[in-house]
Amino acid sequence: MRVGVIGGAGGVGRRLTALLAEAGDEVTVLHRRADQAAVVEQAGGRSALFDLVEGSVEELAGLLRGQDAVVFSAGAHGTGRDQTTLIDGRGLEHAVDAARAAGVRRFVVVSVFPEAGRDVETNAGFEHYVRVKKAADVYLTGSDLDWVVVRPGTLTDAPGTGTVRAGWAVPYGDVPRDDVALFLAAVVREQRLHHVVVELTGGGTPVDEAVRALLP
Repeated sequence: MRVGVIGGAGGVGRRLTALLAEAGDEVTVLHRRADQAAVVEQAGGRSALFDLVEGSVEELAGLLRGQDAVVFSAGAHGTGRDQTTLIDGRGLEHAVDAARAAGVRRFVVVSVFPEAGRDVETNAGFEHYVRVKKAADVYLTGSDLDWVVVRPGTLTDAPGTGTVRAGWAVPYGDVPRDDVALFLAAVVREQRLHHVVVELTGGGTPVDEAVRALLP
């Protein structure tokens, strides 16, 4: 497959790029900073410099043209409310529009678990982030793409187990970034899984089995 990963230099995106590349897929990684190219290439991806804030939908469509699927894993990562709006929100909308213009049907987004952060005291910036992510999900699910929304629980850097808990509604919990990436790689390839919102946490079900259980 030819897969475009937007935000592929981040924690989940970098892991996903490595998994896809190891499986023989051609991975084009769109990233914002030039100094991220080495990380992308080390993971096995092809570097494509693109700024979601400053770049146009037309430019993005040109980079996505010819891909079989797009995974959106970009985020502002706590750099402020304005950046959250521009990257997690408007950036996702532009990516959806660009995928449609480029003729790429399959689109997978890494979103946020509804109960994220509810076990601690949150601030206005985090609440804004949750609202923006939900609005972005709504924009994607209102499109005619073959979309999948993946909402992982709290991400950790613990070693992956290769097992998860996935479903339309599951109890809130943590999940290693390794296992999120493994789940995304399986979802990208499973064309029969589309038009669903999936919650994801750590669990005891092997990833491939967890994805198969979601099929109609």
